[in-house]
Amino acid sequence: MNAVLLPHLVAEAANRFPGRIALRDTRGVMTYAQLDRRADQLAFALREAGIRPGDRVGLFLNKCNEAIVGIYGILKAGAAYVPLDPAAPAQRLGYITRDCGVRCLVTHREKSREWSGLVGAGAPLQHLVVLDARGDEGATPEGVRCLGTDALEAAPTAAHTVEGSSGDLAYILYTSGSTGQPKGVMLSHRNALAFVGWCHDYFGGTPEDVFSNHAPLHFDLTILDIFAAAMAGAALAIVPPEISVFPVQLARFIEDRGITMWYSVPSVLTLLVLRGNLTVGRLRTLRHLIFAGEVFPTKHLRALMGLVPHAVFTNLYGPTETNVCTYYPVPLLPADQTESIPIGVPIGGVDVFVVGESGQPMADGEVGELQVRGDTVAQGYWGDTERTTRAFLQNPSGPMKGRVYRTGDLVRRRADGHTIFLGRRDHQIKSRGYRIELGDIESALSAHPAVAECAVIAIPDDVVGSRIKAFVVTNNPAVDDGDLTKFCAGLLPRYMLPEIFEFVPALPKTSTGKTDRTALAAPASTVPNRT
Repeated sequence: MNAVLLPHLVAEAANRFPGRIALRDTRGVMTYAQLDRRADQLAFALREAGIRPGDRVGLFLNKCNEAIVGIYGILKAGAAYVPLDPAAPAQRLGYITRDCGVRCLVTHREKSREWSGLVGAGAPLQHLVVLDARGDEGATPEGVRCLGTDALEAAPTAAHTVEGSSGDLAYILYTSGSTGQPKGVMLSHRNALAFVGWCHDYFGGTPEDVFSNHAPLHFDLTILDIFAAAMAGAALAIVPPEISVFPVQLARFIEDRGITMWYSVPSVLTLLVLRGNLTVGRLRTLRHLIFAGEVFPTKHLRALMGLVPHAVFTNLYGPTETNVCTYYPVPLLPADQTESIPIGVPIGGVDVFVVGESGQPMADGEVGELQVRGDTVAQGYWGDTERTTRAFLQNPSGPMKGRVYRTGDLVRRRADGHTIFLGRRDHQIKSRGYRIELGDIESALSAHPAVAECAVIAIPDDVVGSRIKAFVVTNNPAVDDGDLTKFCAGLLPRYMLPEIFEFVPALPKTSTGKTDRTALAAPASTVPNRT
């Protein structure tokens, strides 16, 4: 591949495999030739609307084939795409669009009722490009120009010349910030292509593959899905969000679509194990089963590996600010293993370091913060120089020459070079004078055969510093806090045992499928009790 910019991937795939299926959603399919042509027309329409290289364009529609057209069309116009969570409150989306100056939205008619709410929340919109309706349909907010399918169909179908530098901004992903306001992580074409190129080489994507697209578009897992599929000339099967919570339907979807490359957060795969009615011999098309975003409870991972023995399992790790920086090919897991698997070794072109509180390198076996250097590391946070300076170190001392990202994750490196994730630096607590990693407690609880899911939080206490509370989802209503305390006492020291247990029917999730720890830390009434 000679791609320098992300949109070159789809142009090259259209040239090599014009008739191959590029996208499939619940409404139909789109070939690479069709995808490339539609993206070219959108790029032309965006340029006609005044979008120039370096501008930010919002993507505000539910996951579908047209959403991928939107991504490539924005990139072909030389702009950066900003995927907006279609289910997020207007106030949050208004903040994001104001923060990075989104003047144009690529959207769908089904979102038309929300356009005025965005403008009312402060979105500085001047143009809407509606991919599935004429420009004169729908209630366009006052002062906003609307372009629709009529304008797109009138656009030239000739290939759109895409120019720019690999260091140009490609997309901004907004993640939760410690201040309560989301922070915009800026990623360049080089950042994305460094990761996608490694994926292509490592996983060996081919035109015969079918990649899943399970994650929402505002989650960084989609970078592998969308762009690695195009680099391989493979098909991308867009997973309907509504079936994610119905594992039987999800398993059927994998089989019906013939998915060969699956990528998601572990909680989705845990549901497949617990409620997907899987048996050995199903999901035969899967070649690679890839997961990232959170710890995969070892007992559920081992069970899934037994159910899908023909697939290669890989754990990817990396904050949004680094795309992905390490990987771990999962071997067969011993029946008595309870500890979490490693996050592995660096991907190609990336260096990782374990660093102490004073910036000194830590020896193997010692705990420190993971720091990352390489082409996958983001440019910083949009409009926030102070936060960027704190998190992205320029030429730090010692062996870490060059620009380095501080992950805030605590790790230790084994003698074999593999890195063990211990937890967030801000999830390390002190209780009765002891330093405690909440992730260690979660690993012990997860090993209990009746525990389906769990999460542990710290409750501030003036006497002991922090008290430990566990939220637990069980598959056996007879299990109580006494059972779990006795079990954990065989794996943890006494000072790490949870003092409070709350049994709940399910753990709250963020829009990206991860456990919502902010909701857990809120008043208990926000999480329903087990009845």
